[in-house]
Amino acid sequence: MMKVLLWLVLVVIAWPIALLALVLYPLVWLLMLPFRIIGISVTGVLETLRAVVTLPARVLGGRPG
Repeated sequence: MMKVLLWLVLVVIAWPIALLALVLYPLVWLLMLPFRIIGISVTGVLETLRAVVTLPARVLGGRPG
């Protein structure tokens, strides 16, 4: 909702820039999509490694993190 309100303010102040932002937003989103997918994958791998490393402590009754 905040993005829409900011865009409406930009339309009132500078409509050519608002139209440019409206056209470029989907393109930027598409360009950033592979980086988001890589980020999700790296996070998953790191969480898996963390679970494997902390498994012995959890099995032996270590304090919960």
